[in-house]
Amino acid sequence: MGNRRRVAERRKTTRPAVVGGMIAVFVGGVGFGAYALTDGGAAADERTSATSDHKAVKSGPLSAAEIRTASTRFLTAWQHGRIDEAAAATDDASAATTLLTGYTKDARLKDVTLAPGTPTGAKVPFTVKATVSYQKLSKPLAYSSSLTVVRRASDGKPLVNWHSEVVHPDLKDGDTLVTGESGTPPIKALDRDGGELTAAKYPSLGPVLDGLRQKYGKTAGGKAGIELRVVRGNASQKAQLSDKTLVELSHGTPGAVKTTLNPALQTAAEQQVGKRQQASVVVVRPSTGEILAVANSGHGFNVAFQGSLAPGSTMKIVTSTMLFEKKLITPDASHPCPKTYKLAGWTFHNDDNSEIKKGTFKQSFGASCNNAFIDFAPKLSDDDLTKEAQQVYGLGMDNWSIGVPSFDGSVPVESGAQMGASLIGQGGVRMNPLNMASVAATVESGAFHQPYLVSPAVDNRTLAKAARTMSSQTQSQLKDVLKFTADYGTAAKAMAGMSGDYGAKTGSAEVDGQKKPNGWFTAYKGDLAAAGVVQAGGHGGDTAGPIVAALLKTGG
Repeated sequence: MGNRRRVAERRKTTRPAVVGGMIAVFVGGVGFGAYALTDGGAAADERTSATSDHKAVKSGPLSAAEIRTASTRFLTAWQHGRIDEAAAATDDASAATTLLTGYTKDARLKDVTLAPGTPTGAKVPFTVKATVSYQKLSKPLAYSSSLTVVRRASDGKPLVNWHSEVVHPDLKDGDTLVTGESGTPPIKALDRDGGELTAAKYPSLGPVLDGLRQKYGKTAGGKAGIELRVVRGNASQKAQLSDKTLVELSHGTPGAVKTTLNPALQTAAEQQVGKRQQASVVVVRPSTGEILAVANSGHGFNVAFQGSLAPGSTMKIVTSTMLFEKKLITPDASHPCPKTYKLAGWTFHNDDNSEIKKGTFKQSFGASCNNAFIDFAPKLSDDDLTKEAQQVYGLGMDNWSIGVPSFDGSVPVESGAQMGASLIGQGGVRMNPLNMASVAATVESGAFHQPYLVSPAVDNRTLAKAARTMSSQTQSQLKDVLKFTADYGTAAKAMAGMSGDYGAKTGSAEVDGQKKPNGWFTAYKGDLAAAGVVQAGGHGGDTAGPIVAALLKTGG
């Protein structure tokens, strides 16, 4: 045929397959929904073309048929225990082999049944049903997961993109599943009044209870039970993720661990964050550092304690402390806030391009006008803000010990425009609601008291201390600008009706690729301080503000 290319196409006739009561029908080799997995593996549905010189490498978007074929090949092999075949259907056969082998050997899971669902693009959801067996004990396990099919660059072959969460959504890469006597006995966590804290009653406390068990399980007097659990690997341990129990085959005897949580405030906190997506809040007692409530609207990662987010203008509390201590400004001193300010090649803008031509520093603080702070940058050293955060507020020292994993904030030394951005809580500054609640608490009490969830008397641990306290004059100046903000500034709407000794600060932190900023709010009222964030929520006064204010009004 000379140079004419020969193209061979192979088609298989498919018929409905009945497996375990499920019927699978592939229509036209393209569209597909839920389907059963047969022992024969995936049907071949690939077209290839070649010349005598080379074999073409497939490229471009994956077809529905390719996604179906790759996902079915993997799931079928996994379901029937053909580990090498399942691993070969992924883009990391070595890692897949290790985890899938452990699924049977270490996790002791058998009778695995996988049921694929309807894909969304290259992502294929599926459900898992299995039995956890250990000696004479057994319990069912059921959960949902998903996989994503990708095209291998070297030859264009569709493969499952391997990550540990394919096997179970609670797994991070490097984690394992293990069934046996738990390494840590269970605990019975108690609130400050002796009531039991459970994830069923307080959904936000799931990660907190895991952390309490990991730290105090072996010393609280309990006895280990038999369970299937996620054992964290090195990367997860560095991220301060705790081991997680998935199935209890036999109950251990729990030891009791008393916390500082206030049941009324914890209930209110759960209710408040439930009104918004991606909301987190923490309440602390300024005079002692006791954590009275912690809640997240998402019940997985504990953003309230472990989040690392730019705090936006709530950071202006720390910045103002530094400016007052350096005698660079006073609340009632005349201090305009220009519409723009140029620093080291950057042009900084205020929210909505606002400006204050003739006003005081207090008015700029209350309006959260950025450039009233950034224009101090030329008068500051690169490490001034870092020192202020560490020495007065105890932030960024990586030495808090609250009783469960937490992030202590970070205020790195920066220069130029990045240093200017740090003054308004952007740049490299990172905080979470626990950190910012502590900032408000430090202003209210005049001294830093490291927040804690479990009394240090329980395990004789040492709480972090700040190098120095602010002067009474600086505290008075801070309370002045925070009270003004709560009465007349950006926090006034949320704090309306508040009485007594109170103050507040709002914040909005821009995040690349996010349409709306993260909304922040921190405030105190008497011997209560709280901070919250609503990610991608918008302005802090409208989003996190009502959450924080409601909790301060609840009292505790």
